[in-house]
Amino acid sequence: MKHYTYAPKGVCSRQIDYDLDEEGKIYNLKFEGGCNGNLKAIGRLLEGTDARRAAEILKGNDCKGRGTSCADQLSKAVLEALA
Repeated sequence: MKHYTYAPKGVCSRQIDYDLDEEGKIYNLKFEGGCNGNLKAIGRLLEGTDARRAAEILKGNDCKGRGTSCADQLSKAVLEALA
């Protein structure tokens, strides 16, 4: 399993930490800052999920007209890690 840290841009969260296993599944997802309850829920929902599929679902999600969101930033982080 490999650990990743990502610095999101344009959102309230300051850092995204997660692990990807050899099969490309997400584990131990944690956001620093942002909407605590919602981001904890995303982490629980995505535990053990295929990272590429999660990125497809979350990509383009918008928060308050910013053109991005913490979930969208996670999709960018995951796709970058998988590239």
